[in-house]
Amino acid sequence: MELTDADDPRVEVYSRLTDAALRRRQDTVHGIYLAESSQVVRRALAAGHTPRSFFLAHRYLESMADVFAAHPGVPVYTGTDQVLEQITGFHLHRGALAAMDRPAPRTVDEVLAGARRVAILENVSDHTNLGAIFRSAAGLGVDAVLVSPESADPLYRRSIRVSMGTVFAVPWARIGEADGRGRSAWPAELDRLRRAGFTVAALELSDEAIPLDDPDLRGHERLALVLGAEGPGVSPATLRSCDLHVAIPMAPGVDSLNVAAASAVAFWELRSRG
Repeated sequence: MELTDADDPRVEVYSRLTDAALRRRQDTVHGIYLAESSQVVRRALAAGHTPRSFFLAHRYLESMADVFAAHPGVPVYTGTDQVLEQITGFHLHRGALAAMDRPAPRTVDEVLAGARRVAILENVSDHTNLGAIFRSAAGLGVDAVLVSPESADPLYRRSIRVSMGTVFAVPWARIGEADGRGRSAWPAELDRLRRAGFTVAALELSDEAIPLDDPDLRGHERLALVLGAEGPGVSPATLRSCDLHVAIPMAPGVDSLNVAAASAVAFWELRSRG
């Protein structure tokens, strides 16, 4: 379907691509997320997610013909670069976009089943860092990711793009969401991991921290690693709830890495070797 009007109501969801709009979680409320780039769209579909519509410039139609053929009932919106840029607010240089139905959320118990290495993200609100952590998790043997209540949305457009769609491959769930009275269960829900046989370790500089390459760490059959936000790190309350603190040995004069880079180092060192 050819688009000629930037105010076409059929593509309203794509006109809300600004960070300010999506940070209000409008896509979450409406049960939609936006997949950006042809590769990410294909990975979302391969993960079994359901498309509502496709949105792309003329030059990408042929390369996505097989996708459209596999979903004959899904509308395909196209137009000139100028019209599409007026709708989205940015130049489409990554191929296709798609509005996808959000999959049903998983429970903590579901994502922990059979997992041996788990990442827990506390208050990681930067979508780029979150997406990069998911990409490292997918590539370095992390079986599941748990996301605290104040962390960013893994299905936010930028998170998905930075993860290169690997967010669809790594099981994840929210942990510690508030109950009906508004009371948060974070970080108390870390006890759930201990009951499931996990050792809970925080990646944080502290007086009690042991080196990440300590051989004893490799002996934990089930290990969950808590990563804190860039800057503040793991909160004091969460540190008190962890069994261990671990730190990456650093060269003199440098005390830390960006949280996404630190996650990759830690995932590699703590990977399950069984």
